[in-house]
Amino acid sequence: MANTTSAKKATRKIARRTEVNKARRSRMRTFLRKVEEAIASGDKSAAAEALKAAQPEIMRAAQKGVVHKNTASRKVSRLAHRVSTLAS
Repeated sequence: MANTTSAKKATRKIARRTEVNKARRSRMRTFLRKVEEAIASGDKSAAAEALKAAQPEIMRAAQKGVVHKNTASRKVSRLAHRVSTLAS
């Protein structure tokens, strides 16, 4: 357990950041799931709309440090490829 005042404050700050990051990660995963479900249903227009909504959310998570920038780019790229090959 933290003993010094600064260590106790750091613990509180970490707990607050953890809550915020959990919320951001959960929000990003929700958007990812919506795209996945649209792809699974086979509806290209719905999948494209879901991807259009999910892309800024994924990149925002990367910008805020929840996921790495390359991870976010990779996820967007793979989803975009799956949506584009949906109809063909």
